Amino acid sequence: MKKDRFKEQVAATVAAAFRSVYEKQHQVIGSADIFDPDFIYEHLEKPKDPQLARFALPVHRYAGMLKESPDRIAEKVAHHVTTSLREALESAADIECDAVRGYLNARVNFEALARETISEVLSLQNCFGGSDEGSGKKVLIEYSSPNIAKPFGVGHLRSTILGHSLRRIFEKLGYEVVGLNHLGDWGTQFGKMIIAYGKWGREVTLDAHAIEKLQQLYVRFHTEAETDDSLNEEARAAFKRLEDGEPEATELWERFKSISQAEFNQVYQILGVSFDYVHGESFYNDKMESLIGRLQAAGLTRQSEGALIVDLNDPQLPPCLLKKADGATLYSTRDLAGLVYRWKTWRFHELLYVVGSAQKDHFKQIFRVIDLLEDAAKVPAPERMSGRAKHVDFGWILFGEKTMSTRRGNIVVLTDVLTEAVKLAEQRIREKNPELLSKQAAARTMLGEFHPIAVMIGVGAVIFSQLSVRRHKDVNFDWDEVLNFEGETGPYLQYTHARLCSLLRHYGKDVLPVVDYSLLKRDEEERVVELLADFPQAIGAAAENYDPYFISAHLLKLASAFNKVYQRKDKSGRIDKIVSENLQLSAARAALVKAVQTVLQEGLYLLGLQAPEEM
Repeated sequence: MKKDRFKEQVAATVAAAFRSVYEKQHQVIGSADIFDPDFIYEHLEKPKDPQLARFALPVHRYAGMLKESPDRIAEKVAHHVTTSLREALESAADIECDAVRGYLNARVNFEALARETISEVLSLQNCFGGSDEGSGKKVLIEYSSPNIAKPFGVGHLRSTILGHSLRRIFEKLGYEVVGLNHLGDWGTQFGKMIIAYGKWGREVTLDAHAIEKLQQLYVRFHTEAETDDSLNEEARAAFKRLEDGEPEATELWERFKSISQAEFNQVYQILGVSFDYVHGESFYNDKMESLIGRLQAAGLTRQSEGALIVDLNDPQLPPCLLKKADGATLYSTRDLAGLVYRWKTWRFHELLYVVGSAQKDHFKQIFRVIDLLEDAAKVPAPERMSGRAKHVDFGWILFGEKTMSTRRGNIVVLTDVLTEAVKLAEQRIREKNPELLSKQAAARTMLGEFHPIAVMIGVGAVIFSQLSVRRHKDVNFDWDEVLNFEGETGPYLQYTHARLCSLLRHYGKDVLPVVDYSLLKRDEEERVVELLADFPQAIGAAAENYDPYFISAHLLKLASAFNKVYQRKDKSGRIDKIVSENLQLSAARAALVKAVQTVLQEGLYLLGLQAPEEM
């Protein structure tokens, strides 16, 4: 993660103060020199109240070692920074420290922070916040992974947009990213589809609404199978014929697959999502036997009731099933083969599986099998894939009391959700800014004929609803909240971006980085500048935690802080305008506006949202 220069200055100054004041007690604990600038940098925090300081260091950890209270330690160090280091250290010139309840609070010179931050944003523009930390490293991200012959349900939405956002985030940090879509195109369910189509679907025309018709057949199969178990035996036999390459079964499966991919591609186009490789589970069919052979040669497999399994030597995990008693392979077998194939093909730095929390045990099993295999082969650490593959799990999307079981036929179809969102967005635009609808003609999409900005807002609202919550939490989908132009939503951020663009149009001049930054001296402006400066750290936190939430939360803070500037009133109670007759002040504020607009636009891009210039 790119380091904050001002944070580094604070760390260096505080470290020097500690060493001076407590030279006799200075010691190394474990492997950490707790007076070292790097150690202090890692432990500097942001105060809950940003008006207290730019950074805060809790000194409670020093109390036992230094035999003094945290309050006294903080007071002595702060006093030393103020009285003794200000002239001795150049880094202390822009720093003020004080002590509050066991915390050492540090403020930096605002004018210097504003000059450096805004100038850097205006210079780098959309490259601001990026780094080269990932240079020479390859990250593979598997995301979306819907099942063919079924509608694209909202159950796959979160994987799709989480993975796509992570792809953009890691690219921002200089990594080479490979986006993978692992289609669910294999398994016993396709035996069920083959039987259902043979019994009830021969007269069904698959030219229009094909996915819905295939879904109806799938639902009918499960309804009939509840009273006729022989259908399940027929399905298993049909899938075995497919595995054996029977022409009729293969031709039907290929047809299902083609229909599904055509519809999926339309959904991805609406979402703005793309992939580098789209491989179904079936892609790994010819790669499983060699892997199974390696596991057998390593002595890791055994027969259990006719099935082939790997014992994981872990009381928390059941054995990993490789083959059923009838010789059929499983999802786990194909995932193992896929992991090995990806390692051989890309030699990745990391492989991220963006898959729901329900699959936690599955991935623990897969990673454990690979770990055992590489242990048995005594693979040296640099050549090991185990430890590089990670499960980026996430919670459920909840629509009231609805469940999403495709077997019961009440799947929540993503295109229905997106269509409703765009309809509501267009309705909101008509209420708030009807003139906007006349400036640009409606366009035809798979969702219907809608105004392009309504599509931006509606689709963006759905995407942001998933990325504004920590990924491991469930998401309660509420239409009123999702499409609120004033709450903590995607439309709110897009509306703020449009407002910023409007202000820049009103300013009507080139925005220059050389302005009088001392004029941006109000508390509201200081808060905006600090949040601009923290944008790179928000990107780094999102990558470190595999969670775009850190960016969405940061953008909401930035938008809220700017809107306080925008709505601020002067002493007479009138709006303190951004653009006024004061040319110097207007130029400084325009630079601030342009910096916020640039960061907001880039942040929305990293999340997968578009940034409209009018709303």
